[in-house]
Amino acid sequence: MIPQSFNDNWHFFKSINDARAAAMGGPQPPAITLPHDAMIHEPRTPDTPNGAQTGFYPGGQYVYQKTLYAPADWQGCSVILEFEGVYQTAQVYLNGTLVAHQLYGYSNFYADLTNALHIGEDNQIRVIADNSAVPNSRWYSGSGMYRGVRLWVGGPVRLPAEGVRVTTLSADEDYALVEIATTVRSADQAPRRVEVCAALGGVTGRVPVTVFPGSEETVRQTLAIPSPALWDCDHPYLYDCTVTVKDGARMLDHAALRVGLRTLTLDPHRGLRLNGRPVKLRGACIHHDNGILGAATWPDAERRRCRQLKEAGFNALRSAHHPMSREMLEACDELGVLVMDEVSDMWTQHKNPHDFALHFPDQWPEIIDRMVAKDYNHPSVVLYSIGNEITEVGSAQGCQLARAMTERLHRLDPTRYTTNGINGLVAAFFGGQIYSMMQELMPSARKSGADDSGSNAVNGAMGLMAGETGDRFAVHPTLTALLDEPSNAVDVIGLNYLTGRHLLEQELHPNKTVVGTETFPADIARLWGLVKRHPHILGDFTWAGYDYLGEAGCGIFHYDGAANFSSVYPERTASIGDLDLLGDRHPISYLREIVYGLRKAPYIAVERVDRYGQTPSRTPWMLKDNLASWTWPGFEGQPANVDVYSDADEVELLINGRSVGRRPAGEENRFTASFTLCYEPGELTAVAYADGQETGRHTLHTAGAVAALAPEVERGAELTFVTLRLTDAQGRPNLFDTRTVTAEVESGELLGFGSACPCSTEPYDGTVCPTWNGAVMAVFRGHARVRFTAGGLPPLCLEI
Repeated sequence: MIPQSFNDNWHFFKSINDARAAAMGGPQPPAITLPHDAMIHEPRTPDTPNGAQTGFYPGGQYVYQKTLYAPADWQGCSVILEFEGVYQTAQVYLNGTLVAHQLYGYSNFYADLTNALHIGEDNQIRVIADNSAVPNSRWYSGSGMYRGVRLWVGGPVRLPAEGVRVTTLSADEDYALVEIATTVRSADQAPRRVEVCAALGGVTGRVPVTVFPGSEETVRQTLAIPSPALWDCDHPYLYDCTVTVKDGARMLDHAALRVGLRTLTLDPHRGLRLNGRPVKLRGACIHHDNGILGAATWPDAERRRCRQLKEAGFNALRSAHHPMSREMLEACDELGVLVMDEVSDMWTQHKNPHDFALHFPDQWPEIIDRMVAKDYNHPSVVLYSIGNEITEVGSAQGCQLARAMTERLHRLDPTRYTTNGINGLVAAFFGGQIYSMMQELMPSARKSGADDSGSNAVNGAMGLMAGETGDRFAVHPTLTALLDEPSNAVDVIGLNYLTGRHLLEQELHPNKTVVGTETFPADIARLWGLVKRHPHILGDFTWAGYDYLGEAGCGIFHYDGAANFSSVYPERTASIGDLDLLGDRHPISYLREIVYGLRKAPYIAVERVDRYGQTPSRTPWMLKDNLASWTWPGFEGQPANVDVYSDADEVELLINGRSVGRRPAGEENRFTASFTLCYEPGELTAVAYADGQETGRHTLHTAGAVAALAPEVERGAELTFVTLRLTDAQGRPNLFDTRTVTAEVESGELLGFGSACPCSTEPYDGTVCPTWNGAVMAVFRGHARVRFTAGGLPPLCLEI
C-alpha cells in the first residue's frame, strides 16, 4: 500500500465539552493542518505541576475531529490510519466506535477502520489526546497530534504497512547482495497464486506465492546490485526500491521506499565500521521539539535541524529519550547522519509521578516492535538504545529486563547493535550506595538550594561526576561492581558522564566497545583525544546538540544568586545546546568542530563584557557565557576575557592591529588560548600559527548603531524560516542591542515567532518578540505576506 497524507482539515477542540457543544450545533473551530502541538498554545503558568520540566507549560485533554468520505470502490478493502505520534494517551473513534488506543506518546500506531467504516458515506474520526495527568515528562513533551497521520488503503490481497524489509547481506565495489523480504496478507475468499515483483538499482526479481484466506506469507528474494553506490556519511546515496504484487497482468498492491545499501560491523580492535571503513561517532543528543514550533514534527523543521547539526560537525544523533520521528530518520538518511534510536527514559521505576513506568512492564515489547519496524529500512540507524539513565539498571530485575529487551531487538533486527545510556550516579543513587560514595569523594559537599525532589535531585548532584572528582567516581570499585552485569547485557557499553571510565572498561570487558552516550560539552577536548587513540571507544554524544524546550534552567547563567534546577519562572529552555533554539551556533560548537579536526581557522569567543567580574551559577553542562562579538557599547576601557579556540601551536591576538600577545593553543592546552585585555571598539583578530607559519585567522568587527532588520530566508517544501538580525549600516550584526520586533501578517499562516532567549515571556504563537543576541525568527507555512517593524528601524516587507 502507498500511504497518503491525512493531515489536512482537522478540527481541534481544547476539551471534550467543547467538542460536544460543537456536535450539538455550537461553533465549529477553523480547520487546522497536522502536525499540531496543543501544549505550545497553552498559556504558561508558574503554578503548573510540570514546573521547569516542560518550561512551565501545562498539560490538558484535547479532541481532534475529521470527516472521511469512503468511496464505493473501497468496498472489500482494508482502510487503516497510521498515527505517527499522539501525546500522551490516545483514543481513536470511528463513528463513535473505539478502533484504537495507544498509551505511549512516542510510538507510531495503527487504527484499522475497515469494520466500522460506512461505505459511500461521510465518516467521523475523533481522536482524544489526554496529557492531563502531569507531571509525566522530564522535558517539554508537547500535547496532542504533534506528528502526522497517514491513510493506507489496500485490497483483499495486500502489502501491510511496513511490510517490506530491505537488508544488505554483503557489499563491495563489484556487487551488493540485497535481500528483500515482503509480507503479503490475504483477506480473500479463496487461495490465490500471485507474483511478488521487486526492483532496485535496475535489477528485478519475481517470486510466485500462493496466499490463503486469512493468512500471511513472507517472500524473500535476493538481488545482486552491480557496482553499488554504498551509503555512508559523506555519500548518502539512496536507491528507489519498489515491490509489486500481481495477479497476472493485474496489480493488486504496490510499495515504494528509498533505501541505502551499507554494511555494519563492530569489534573492540577496529571499532565501528561502515562498509568496512572505521567511523567515529561525532554525536549529539537531541530532544524532539522544534523550538518555537513546539513539538510539532514538521518535515522541513526536522530536516533543517538535522542539516544544521551536520554543518556544525556532527555525524550522529541520539534520540533522547524515545523513538525518533520518521521525518528525522528520513532527513538523516538523505544527509548522511547516523542514528542511535532509544526506547524510553524509564522502565519500571518512576522519575515523575505520572510517567510511563506504570505501563512500561506491559508495553515495552510493543514499543520495541514498532520502533524496529519504523527504523528497519533506514540506513542511518546503527544503534538501538534500550533506555536512558534507568534507575534500576544495576538491580537483578533491571538486568533481567535489559537482557530481554536486547534479545528482542536482536531477534527483530540482527543487523544493528544495542546499547544503554548508563548513568552511574543514577544507578548508585537508587541503589543506595551514593551517600557513602559522596561522603568519601565530596566530604565538603552541601545542598545548593536547588530543587531536591525527583530527577532534579539527581541533576543537582551531577557535580559528583565532573572534573577530578568525576574521574574518581567513574572508576570507584563500588560503581564497578554495580555496573558489571548491566554492561554485559548490551553489545556496546553506553556511559553517561563517565569519561573517566572509558579506559577501565577495556580492562574489565576487553571484548566490548564503549560509547559516550551522554557527555558534558566542555569535556570534548579530553574525551575526543581518547576516542582518536582507542578503537574500542566508538565516539561521543554530547548533551546537547540543539537547545530545547523544558528542563529549563539547566544551562542558564544566573547572576542574581538563583540556583540551576530550581524551577525559576519564566525560564523555558535548557539553554545548553551547541546550537541555540533558532539554530545559531554557540562558541562551544566551533570549539568542538576544531577538536574534531574539521576546522583549521581559529575562533574568537568573548565572555560577556557587561558581566565581567560577576560570578554566575554553574552546572557541569555549562562552559562559559560567551559570544563571538566585539560590540559592547558603554564598556570602553573595561576589562574583557577573550578565548581563542585553535588546533595550532600558538595564537596571537590583535586589537586594531596591535598585538596583545601570543599564547599556546592546540590539544595540549585543550585547544584554547586565553587573553585579558581592555575593550576597545574596532577590529579584534586572532591569528593561528603552526611551526611558525600562519594557518588561519578570525576577525570580529565592532558594529555601529543598528540601522536595519536583515532577513535570512530558508525555504523548505512547506515551511519558510525567516531569521531577522539587527545590523548596522554596513550589514554587520549587532548582538548587543535589543529591539522589539512586531510581525504584521497580511496573509498566510505564521506558525511560530520567537527568539533564542531562554527565559522570554512572549508566546511563540504571538506576533511580538524582543530580539535576543540580535535575532528573532518567524516560521511561515505556505504563501504569506508579512511586514516586520522594530522601533526606529525601516519596516521590512516580505512575500514568501
